Amino acid sequence: MNNAASIEKVDPWLQVLWDHKGSDLLLATGSQPRIRVDGALTPIEGTPVLTGDMIDEIVRAMLSPIQEVTLAEQQDVDFSLTWRDLARLRGSAFTQKGDMALALRMIPSDIPTFEELGLPPVAEWMARLPRGLVLLTGPTGSGKSTTLASIIARINETRAVHILTIEDPVEYVHKHGLSAITQREVGTDSPSFERALRSALREDPDVLLVGEMRDLESIQLALTLAETGHLVFSTLHTNDTSQAIDRIIDVFPAWRQEQIRVQLGSSLGAVVAQRLIRRIGGGMVAAFEILIANHPVRNIIREGKTHQLPNLITTNQAEGMVSLEASLADLVGAQVIEYEDALAITSHPKELTRLIGLRGRPVLATA
Repeated sequence: MNNAASIEKVDPWLQVLWDHKGSDLLLATGSQPRIRVDGALTPIEGTPVLTGDMIDEIVRAMLSPIQEVTLAEQQDVDFSLTWRDLARLRGSAFTQKGDMALALRMIPSDIPTFEELGLPPVAEWMARLPRGLVLLTGPTGSGKSTTLASIIARINETRAVHILTIEDPVEYVHKHGLSAITQREVGTDSPSFERALRSALREDPDVLLVGEMRDLESIQLALTLAETGHLVFSTLHTNDTSQAIDRIIDVFPAWRQEQIRVQLGSSLGAVVAQRLIRRIGGGMVAAFEILIANHPVRNIIREGKTHQLPNLITTNQAEGMVSLEASLADLVGAQVIEYEDALAITSHPKELTRLIGLRGRPVLATA
């Protein structure tokens, strides 16, 4: 079902999205089709106002019979398909006020390189790690999946290992390189993340990509896999690195949290919090907060003192750690982003202003 004919009706709108280098296409009742470009959502000129029936017909053409059952039972379903060999589409169909709606995320077939994404040097180090847990965190649409795909592609190019991905749905499609790479899609290749993770140990992986750690069981399994000698990459939805640590621990009941702090402290490799900001001249650029699990970080996690992690990041820059404010200040100083856009991202505006001043770009003291 997921072929060219299934997306014929939205093909012209996808072409507009592609031409504008946008990220998302949104179809909602009572609105023209809208595309997201550089973070802003705008209607496509000359297109009709959509009805629920029109969107329903579009969605049904894209779904397999199993996905249609899921949509009927759950009122939403995630899926993926290919568009013109140019891009993958990650779809989410859902009902709102009784009518169908559809969001499509466009994922170019070519996986961006570290250089194209502007990834920090620590990305190369993460791609060489023999074992441990590496977390990418940030809000929806912050580029986590793209960063992870680039790191997996680098491993695929440089290491002779078995890479196993567990995703819902599969986004970037990888080809075998120096590594062998297998990709399992939840709902198609496995009924759940938990089932796929439980079977992972029997599938001889060296590196695992877990699309998202969603609940207690998937987090526990990912920690166990990292602790048993595997390199595990996964994502969370938090705004910074210390929140990511707290989120993992707080999922567990109080009587287990001390054990989880010890387990996480011993298995963690790094946490990267990522945010996307509008680039001067068009496009988006990423800012990063980077936490590397050195001995002081591991001790803080074991002792439950995660509120101390931001200070530790600031004092360990020589090891590759970076605060979000330092990353934003570098981008402002290099005239890649506007100061006002950086200010909208940070939770510590005074520190951001101070760092920008140190880089020779004075700003208003009232910021």
